[in-house]
Amino acid sequence: MKYFKGKQFKKDIILVAVGYYCRFSLSYRDVSEILKERGVLMLD
Repeated sequence: MKYFKGKQFKKDIILVAVGYYCRFSLSYRDVSEILKERGVLMLD
């Protein structure tokens, strides 16, 4: 998809993060912590 062209993270990671953010009303920091616990490194 052209929406993900030039982005820092892979499309799958972006979709998981956005899903958590929308479904559970989480902040960026909360989503970052969840992904870190699952082994995905995200830089602030």
